[in-house]
Amino acid sequence: MQNFKYSREEKLKKNTEIALLFDKGKWRSCGNLRIIILKDKPNLPVENHKFGVSVSKRYFKKAVHRNRVKRLLRECYRLNKEVYKDAFGEKTLAMMFWVSSEIPAKFQEVEEQFLKLCQMQKKA
Repeated sequence: MQNFKYSREEKLKKNTEIALLFDKGKWRSCGNLRIIILKDKPNLPVENHKFGVSVSKRYFKKAVHRNRVKRLLRECYRLNKEVYKDAFGEKTLAMMFWVSSEIPAKFQEVEEQFLKLCQMQKKA
């Protein structure tokens, strides 16, 4: 049975981990989705798999709209966690961003871009 939880241990929250991610991570984009990833390497070990989402105040001034987009991003990750782990690996730090001022009309729109991003990573 698949694990569809997005547990507390899985959430990227520590400032040190986020700073490390932005310092050493690699960017990938697909449509309105951007993701920064730091994979486990011998010289830079990552203990656990951690994932976070962020939506800029620059694109959405109202917190209601930012929270809506963040919910969609988290749900997309939660439902497609296995696809994500196949594409990017088990031990990674990652943060996903929505880089458009348009609120996604449907969840399927976000999910389609997320899956396309994972497929692009698998091929690379």
